[in-house]
Amino acid sequence: MIEFGDDIREVFLQPGGFHFGGGRTRISTLLGSCISITLWHPARLVGGMCHFMLPSRGQSAGAALDGRYADEALVLFDREVAKAGSRPGDYQVKVFGGGNMLTRADDSSELMDIAARNVESAYALLARHGYRPAALAHCGGKGHRKLIFDLWTGHVWLAHRPLGSVA
Repeated sequence: MIEFGDDIREVFLQPGGFHFGGGRTRISTLLGSCISITLWHPARLVGGMCHFMLPSRGQSAGAALDGRYADEALVLFDREVAKAGSRPGDYQVKVFGGGNMLTRADDSSELMDIAARNVESAYALLARHGYRPAALAHCGGKGHRKLIFDLWTGHVWLAHRPLGSVA
C-alpha cells in the first residue's frame, strides 16, 4: 500500500518514448492516433510502456532502435524482458490508443487511417513476439486518451475524451 509521502518516480512518455523498470514508478502519456502498450510482470513487479506513432519506418539497418515505430518498440521490449530473466508470456499486456484524430467535418471515410493501422500493427507484432494481450484494451474510436500506469501494482488508469466532447 502506498502511503502519503512515499517517493514515486514520475515518467512522462512523449511520442516515441519507452520506459521499462520497477519500483515505485508511475508512467504516463497522452495518446491520439498513437498506441501505448503496457507490460507488467505480476511476480517480479516490473514492466514498461511504449508510445509509438507509426507501424514501421521501413529500412533501418544499422540505425539505433527508435520507439516511434511499433516494430522497433517491440524489439526494445524484448531486450528488457530478456534482461529481466523473463519471457514475453509471463507479462500482462494491455493496448491503448489509436484514436482517429483526423475526422473530416462530413464524417466520411479517411484517405489514410493511421490510427487503425497502428492498432492492427500493435496486435500483429505482439503476437509475432509472443506477447498475449489481455482482453482489456481501449483502442480505436475518436479522440484522445490520458494513460497512467503504476509499476508497483500493474494498475492502469485511462481517461478518454472523444472528439467534440465538452471539457
